[in-house]
Amino acid sequence: MKNVLVLCTGNSCRSQMAHGYLNHFQNNLANIYSAGIETHGLNPGAVAIMKEDGVDISQHTSNHVDEYEGIEWDYIITVCDHAKEHCPYIPSKKARRLHQNFSDPSKVHGSEKEIHEAFEATRDAIKEYCHDFVKEELMD
Repeated sequence: MKNVLVLCTGNSCRSQMAHGYLNHFQNNLANIYSAGIETHGLNPGAVAIMKEDGVDISQHTSNHVDEYEGIEWDYIITVCDHAKEHCPYIPSKKARRLHQNFSDPSKVHGSEKEIHEAFEATRDAIKEYCHDFVKEELMD
């Protein structure tokens, strides 16, 4: 079983969405974990936008990357530039490190509609990335 870590700054939004989709698309091909270089709690907007697409992440927790010390990673995926630039060293003999920056919808200010659209756009981009990752990396 492969081990996949999805990493972002606060493990509240983008990494949680990716965690949800990776679990959704793969069928017992990997253990999926998400973490942050900080912990900000689960973002309610992320939970709501994922629920709209039939993926429940409401029971996820916001975890710090140090909580997973000792796991041998096959993949470490950073989903924001800040995490990539500030991530502590994660020792791994074999981890393939991937990076894809997704916009942070929690930073959008505006009307309820504008905020919803930002969460939806980020969710859809993450969904596509995770679908392709599972197909190209886990199902080979």
